[in-house]
Amino acid sequence: MVVHETNAGQPVGRARVLTHRRIARSVSMLLGVALLAMPIQAFAAGRYPNAMASTGDSITRAFNTGFFPFTDNAGGSWSTGTNSTVASHYTRLLALNPKIRGKNYNDARSGAKMQDLAGQMTTVNTRKVGYVTVLMGGNDVCTPSESTMTSVADFEAQFTAAMNTLTSGSPSAQIFVATIPDVYQLWLIEKGNLSARTTWGLFSVCQSMLANPLSTDEADIDRRQRVRQREIDFNDALLRVCAAYRQCRSDNGAVFNTAFTAADVSTRDYFHPSLAGQAKLAAGTWAVSYWGP
Repeated sequence: MVVHETNAGQPVGRARVLTHRRIARSVSMLLGVALLAMPIQAFAAGRYPNAMASTGDSITRAFNTGFFPFTDNAGGSWSTGTNSTVASHYTRLLALNPKIRGKNYNDARSGAKMQDLAGQMTTVNTRKVGYVTVLMGGNDVCTPSESTMTSVADFEAQFTAAMNTLTSGSPSAQIFVATIPDVYQLWLIEKGNLSARTTWGLFSVCQSMLANPLSTDEADIDRRQRVRQREIDFNDALLRVCAAYRQCRSDNGAVFNTAFTAADVSTRDYFHPSLAGQAKLAAGTWAVSYWGP
């Protein structure tokens, strides 16, 4: 048998094998680079978590939606709740992946501020979950007075610290960050309600925004606008920090821009979402989540 030689002195057959190996190796390297560069959202459509956790404050604890007033009701949570009328992220994921059953950890805490989120993330890291939701900041806006609101710089630094805690301890977890509901809108829809105004005053609810709810004095008008701007700045910080992490997806302002109605608000404190409000939160955030339509 005659074996033809290449210019390099190697048999043609061997040269072809080596060439094919080089091509395969190059393709593999290029594919690896492409996969590393691809956002984690691109993998999410066909990958469902086997466990999830929620973080945040009383909204995620579904405060004031249960049988007993002024208590948490984790089953009504928009994120990890089990109430069928809410259709939480957990129940939607359960329909897609039965392996997540019973692995819905609500690590939010009523009254929590952004400074508390890193501690919640430390707890989440012990859960070994694949999905984490964040809805935090309402208590940084809603304080006894305008002067006691968290500064934007502190808020952003605290959120960054919390994200670092989570991503270092749970590097493969997908994170969803929701913006803070618009408390100015809450004032608009409930300020004409005598029961709401009485409750706000009696329980000192969100006085930074809700103090003197019927006042048209310039000082009160200006105060409400400044508080709303602080919330907008907080939400901008949430989006900005989330965008810096490959495994984080934000709602891009969806919750803040949601048109809540009086029916979506608890008639116990006229502040927290009712079960209808929790359902609206669940549907709105799911639509912009990793697995939404």
